[in-house]
Amino acid sequence: MTMRRYLVVDDNRELAENLAEILRDRGDEALTAANGAEALALVRASRFDAVVTDMRMPGMGGAEALHLIRRADPGLAALVVTAHVGDDDLEAARREGLLAVLPKPVPLARLLPLLDGARRDGLVAIVEDDPAIADELAEALSGRGFAAVTAVSVLDTDHLAALRPCCALVDLRLPGGPDGEAMRRLAERFPGLPLLVVTAHPAHLPPVPHRGLFGRPFDTAALLAAVERIHADQEASSP
Repeated sequence: MTMRRYLVVDDNRELAENLAEILRDRGDEALTAANGAEALALVRASRFDAVVTDMRMPGMGGAEALHLIRRADPGLAALVVTAHVGDDDLEAARREGLLAVLPKPVPLARLLPLLDGARRDGLVAIVEDDPAIADELAEALSGRGFAAVTAVSVLDTDHLAALRPCCALVDLRLPGGPDGEAMRRLAERFPGLPLLVVTAHPAHLPPVPHRGLFGRPFDTAALLAAVERIHADQEASSP
């Protein structure tokens, strides 16, 4: 297996170093940072496969750090480990697109497989107004190494503008606009972005080109396979 490189960010240096040592013992490389500023400097200077970050840290917290890290390296997979799952900043972090949010103490049995499978350039936008379906898709994607960021309406797609998803799973009918409006906006904002359409109204044709149409109830395995094909195609065509 190819050695992978990870960045562990936590103001508890002992905790960060302990996790990094576990990763090194598995044959991977792991660096640590005690705050967001240190983490950002390391990301700007080197390439990592994934970052694991705490949320509450002095100075630059985890949400702000992830925002800046994603601008420095849009393809970097990100996981949050926090003792404060109700933290308001966690919602801001989720809007950057996360592979997972895990509690403290760190559940290694869950974390390590996620890191093993984490994909660079594997951010998927889920545009879906049913939170149960969105959560189901995000969890299924996480199991295949893809991070997810969600939008729940046509207008909510605006917060995706600064991100770089590899593809989008889009409900055809969403609040805030006519059928297909979210697709139109995504196609304009991200020219060439592969779109996979999920709809309970298959008779209504999507208004822009797409890579797949999945009627409800959809086949989750087939949808995930389509995402994996898109990601593989992009990896094969990247320099």
